[in-house]
Amino acid sequence: MKEISDLNEEFTLWNNIVKQIQDYQELAASGDESIHAELEKEARLLEEKLEELEITTLLSGPYDKGNALLSINSGAGGTDAQDWASMLLRMYLRWAENHGFSVEILHQSEGEEAGIKSVTTLIKGAYAYGYLRAEKGVHRLVRLSPFDAAHRRHTSFVQVEVLPEVAAEDPFIEINMDDLEIDTYKSSGAGGQNVQKNATAIRITHKPSGIVVSCQNERSQIQNRENALKVLRGRLYEMKLEEQEKNLAKLRGEYQKAEWGSQIRSYILHPYQLVKDHRTDFEKGNTQAVLDGDIDEFIEIYLKKS
Repeated sequence: MKEISDLNEEFTLWNNIVKQIQDYQELAASGDESIHAELEKEARLLEEKLEELEITTLLSGPYDKGNALLSINSGAGGTDAQDWASMLLRMYLRWAENHGFSVEILHQSEGEEAGIKSVTTLIKGAYAYGYLRAEKGVHRLVRLSPFDAAHRRHTSFVQVEVLPEVAAEDPFIEINMDDLEIDTYKSSGAGGQNVQKNATAIRITHKPSGIVVSCQNERSQIQNRENALKVLRGRLYEMKLEEQEKNLAKLRGEYQKAEWGSQIRSYILHPYQLVKDHRTDFEKGNTQAVLDGDIDEFIEIYLKKS
């Protein structure tokens, strides 16, 4: 029923656009030059709308229209990498805000000196997963380190993981509760009143796959457990998808193992300023705008190319 509703909504949207075009053509053919300026303005707005809809036609995967689970994990680079992880979190929060999406932080592990070791968020909005799956991979930062007394140039790496929010009743992913090892522990916090006195944080280990997920941001143990299961379902889906793609690629003779060093995008802040996507070769010189959430062009060009 949801699929029928979504298709009806899409059908109505495209029908309305076709009707608009026909109305504009009739008005343009009427010979009334006084409305030409208004028609040109409306045509530009319609063109922008069509460009936006063109991207959504590329998002035809089973979960593309739904919410996204986005995880950011600091890698090589020590404190600089943890600071880089917090910068990327800010970038995606700004991007989500610009698109009217809501964000819920499910789990966050703070860095020792600065930044974050890891964070998992649920981004809610139409096509959130479809857009954000273009961001999956290693993101590399080159800059003068604010944590180095000699102010030398450092390179940091962060892994971005994007998963779909898979419904509990989805037949593609079935979880046997006997396969789960569920542990509870006290949430770590900033200290003082923020420290949880009760064991509400949840860690779930899926024994057949070895996947471990944690959630601690809710005060309710039940809510943390449900959020952890959401992440587990997303990771199991991703594992199934990767296995299918790997098998197909092996049949075609083109499978290559993904390595940590194969970054998808580089953000260079010194000695010059540039953000470059290595998959599409698209680049932007305004690094501050990108770090403020202006990543739509990177996403759209990748989706068109892939």
